Amino acid sequence: MNIQEIHNLFLKCQSLSIDTRKIEKGSMFFAIKGENFDANTFAKEALDLGALYVVIDNESYFIDDRTILVNNSLETLQELSKFHRNYLKLPIVALTGSNGKTTTKELINVVLSKKFKTKATIGNLNNHIGVPLTLLSFTKETEIGIVEMGANHKKEIEFLCEIAQPDYGYITNFGKAHLEGFGGVQGVIEGKSEMYQYLLKNNKTVFVNLEDPIQIEKSTGIKNFTFGVNKESADLKIKNIQANPFVVIEYEDFKVESHLIGLYNANNINAAVSIGKYFNVEDALIKEAIENYIPANNRSQLLKKGSNEIILDAYNANPSSMAVAITNFLQLENQNKIMILGDMFELGNESHEEHKAIVDSLSNQNKSKCYLIGKSFYENKISNENIQFYETFDAFAAYLKTIEFKDNTILIKGSRGMALERTLDYIS
Repeated sequence: MNIQEIHNLFLKCQSLSIDTRKIEKGSMFFAIKGENFDANTFAKEALDLGALYVVIDNESYFIDDRTILVNNSLETLQELSKFHRNYLKLPIVALTGSNGKTTTKELINVVLSKKFKTKATIGNLNNHIGVPLTLLSFTKETEIGIVEMGANHKKEIEFLCEIAQPDYGYITNFGKAHLEGFGGVQGVIEGKSEMYQYLLKNNKTVFVNLEDPIQIEKSTGIKNFTFGVNKESADLKIKNIQANPFVVIEYEDFKVESHLIGLYNANNINAAVSIGKYFNVEDALIKEAIENYIPANNRSQLLKKGSNEIILDAYNANPSSMAVAITNFLQLENQNKIMILGDMFELGNESHEEHKAIVDSLSNQNKSKCYLIGKSFYENKISNENIQFYETFDAFAAYLKTIEFKDNTILIKGSRGMALERTLDYIS
């Protein structure tokens, strides 16, 4: 069966699934192998749960004419998503970057949805499986698709661009994320810039932050729409940015007062506003979209527990995002500041040096009490009255049971694997 025939069957289905626990009646199920399981074994279960068709790549699990046997289920999923993208022929905005991808994607979506029927990547389904699933969620009713692309090694963004074939692209930044896979910061720049290369080769359009010299350099020669603070050449001129703690941005024609915390979120907002302006969304609607957006999922959330204000940013962390979060937090005018910071993962050989750099930066400040949790921070333990080190979260939790936080402003930030949102259980 060729890909067009599979696509014809896909169009008869209500949805697509790769997980029988989330399967819907009338769906198409793709049996994709994982490191520790073979999803082909769930083919019969998927049909019993209501799937119209199952795609398998192991003939031992063939059932009947509802079974589609292919050479490789994952490759077929990717090929089907590319075929579907070309079938729909809708404009696609793609974005990648080291920090802020998901927040920026959500902001772009709320802005564009004020004028268009949009659909965007759900959560952070942004890899070689997530991008195809996103593309296959688009329908004839979708007017603009928004696709988030993640990567932890070179050639991944290139591969995802070949599948999604974006018409517009934006790179949030080039930071110290996934250094282990990219082989260093220069590798990050090269890997993320694969999106620029695709856009240039295919005569597409890029959105550029004129405050970022790397974006300016790497996007040379591509059709662009730009934004910048007091930049006369910018298509979107930004007059002023403040964050204490919420980001407030003044543009030429209107002002946005957001629910996002920290200057590091300003460019996420600016990108969404730029894309809204490019697609001729009215200023009043852009303002409304940004001001009504409330962050969730442990991303720069402002919470209240007892007498404490908490900035919860525990979804992810790398050296770049950690540094800007700390800088922004220390600039807040609030008294009684506390930082609870967890290890940063996927840094490879750079891990010791990057954790040491954070410790060194904290050792020279006296505006905030600091609790550093995790083996990597603990390896860089120093004697400093403002900093306490805990090798594990359990050790930190034992300490938390002995104290009471009162009238504090608290920053909680760490890599996802640290799950520092657990700290909230100990703050009343």
